[in-house]
Amino acid sequence: MTLIKICGITNIEDAIECVRLGANMLGFVFADSPRRADVETVKHINRIIGGDAKTVGVFTEETDEVISIMNECDLTYAQLHGGQSEEFAQRLGAHRVIRAVRIKNEWSLENLAGFTHAAFYLLDTYKMGVAGGTGETFDWELAVRAKSIGKPVLLSGGLNPENVTEAIRVVQPFAVDVSSGVEDQPGKKDLAKVKEFINNVRNADNRA
Repeated sequence: MTLIKICGITNIEDAIECVRLGANMLGFVFADSPRRADVETVKHINRIIGGDAKTVGVFTEETDEVISIMNECDLTYAQLHGGQSEEFAQRLGAHRVIRAVRIKNEWSLENLAGFTHAAFYLLDTYKMGVAGGTGETFDWELAVRAKSIGKPVLLSGGLNPENVTEAIRVVQPFAVDVSSGVEDQPGKKDLAKVKEFINNVRNADNRA
């Protein structure tokens, strides 16, 4: 079964509904973004969902505040988007790290092997000056090749209800990650799109 991560959650209603519809992971952005999450809201969400979904903090910094937020919000994973050091990932604990890498071309894959302190790799689309949330896809054949490096792959970058079936057929990733592709506006999900996205993922799994 392909796991489903809905990222860019900012409010309690969206979090509850995404889990009810079948999301396996919720992503909260703790970086400069229109989707930036509030610590108190995330703590409240985690109490409400009670382990029904894994929770992921998205970070671009390498500071003690990242560790503080991880612990205060009781997050399952830290998704590192800022090229943070391996020493920092080790401090967090490899089992708690999702290492995000922006994929531009085949040379981008060389970076992956150097990130040993991680539970998963998240592959996103490279766009100059943008850490994530580009809404654009990359060459999925590169994601297929990334699977051979040895860690489960979360496929991100421009996924939406219309293309996720093909993405799963081509890549067969461990998980898919969507944010802008199921939004009404930045930070607010279109729950009809969330439902369609999740249904399409499950239908793709059933065809595999």
